[in-house]
Amino acid sequence: MRQGDLPYLPPQPVAFPAPEQAWERPDGLLAAGGDLTCEWLLEAYARGIFPWFDDDSGPVLWWSPSERGVLIPGTMKVSRSLRKKLRQDNLRIGFDQAFPQVIAACAETRSTRVGTWITPSMQAAYIAVHEAGFAHSVEVFEDEKLVGGLYGLSLGSMFFGESMFSISNDASKIAFYHLSQRLAEWRFDLIDCQLMNPHLESLGVRPMARAEFLARLRENDLSRTRLGSWDQSAAF
Repeated sequence: MRQGDLPYLPPQPVAFPAPEQAWERPDGLLAAGGDLTCEWLLEAYARGIFPWFDDDSGPVLWWSPSERGVLIPGTMKVSRSLRKKLRQDNLRIGFDQAFPQVIAACAETRSTRVGTWITPSMQAAYIAVHEAGFAHSVEVFEDEKLVGGLYGLSLGSMFFGESMFSISNDASKIAFYHLSQRLAEWRFDLIDCQLMNPHLESLGVRPMARAEFLARLRENDLSRTRLGSWDQSAAF
């Protein structure tokens, strides 16, 4: 059931209700309003909240679902067929080499199926966060053509995945594999995949209750960092 009126957030100050106050139905709806600036987005992810809406003409909707899909870096399930594709000679993996193209492709491939929450304002917002050094992409090039990828935010030792796309078989899985392996090398603690679905479950993503997720997030927030260039090999 809905629990009272949905809080409406003014553009300033940047402040959210406690995630535990989110509605049960629809699961995780916490507030409306605020803004899609870097300040709002970074504060949201640091508190276990993310924006999700499908119409730029309305207010931003903020969510913190009762259950998150998460993956420990380095533990992705790799099928025999995917392992074979990872060895293809014509593939090249990039990090932060085509962020605007990746987010545009994520929006385009989703809109051709059931619509997309990656609206023009969302794309502009995450590109700004990328330019500030907190949002990152993984690209899969096949014969130097961009065929898959993903993007998300990095704070402290946690990566918050947003979306992925593929126009070639398993290209998004290849991007996810390289993200998982790179973050394991950098000793990251967790990849947040937001909402569980059968596809993510097949890759090893598991549910985590909001209370546990927020507890992990509070520990992470103590080491909130700017990751910087994805081309560096040092551990974080």
